[in-house]
Formats: sequence, C-alpha cells, structure tokens
Amino acid sequence: MTIKEVSEKYGLSPDTLRYYERVGLIPPVPRTQSGIRNYDESSCRWIELIKCMRKAGVQIEALIEYVDLFSRGEETADARKALLLEQRRLLLRKKEDIEESISWLDKKIKRYEEGLMTNKEQLFSFSAKER
Repeated sequence: MTIKEVSEKYGLSPDTLRYYERVGLIPPVPRTQSGIRNYDESSCRWIELIKCMRKAGVQIEALIEYVDLFSRGEETADARKALLLEQRRLLLRKKEDIEESISWLDKKIKRYEEGLMTNKEQLFSFSAKER
C-alpha cells in the first residue's frame, strides 16, 4: 500500500507516518525499487499497535524501546514483556485517576441538578468524604 492509502486507512497524515518510521516507532517500511514506501501487512500491524497505544497515552519513548527490543530478536522477549507489563500498570493507574475524576464530576453535576450549586462557596464546599 502507498503512504497515501495507509494515511487514509488509519487516519494519520503522511508526515505522521514518516515521523513514526524516522524515530523508530515502526520498523523501516519496505520500499519499491524506485524508493517509494510500500506498506505491507506487517507495517500496517505496527501502525495499528502504535495508534492504539498512543491513543491510550503510552509514551513514545516506551514504544520506541519496544520496537527496538523487538528488532533485536527473541532474546529480548522477557524485556518486551516487562515493558508491556509496566505500561499496563501505568494505564491502570491512569484509569483509576480518570474513574475518580468522573465520580467527582458526577457528584458535582448531581448537586447542580438538585439545585444545591447556587453560589461560589457551594462550588468549593466538597469535602474529601463527598468525593
């Protein structure tokens, strides 16, 4: 697939795809004899992985490290697994933080719906117990 086709398929600009390859977020993309990128199934799977991980907030540095470890072969399997486990732990923590914020907002919204949020003091009157 051409860079234009991949760009349209994944909703990423050609510049973003070139950047991903340049910084090592995806392994080098195969090229035609004339030097044009020719994304194969493997390249597309890497793009899907990176897009999913970035959407979840996984840091670029961790993904670059993962791709680098992967390129070194099977002897890095334990290191890759450890990296993925750490990223999962970080995402679960982020999920907990988001759930806490949503709960806090739900309680605030409920107070508005009950007509209790009528002045500035009430806005900031939540105790830690109410969260």
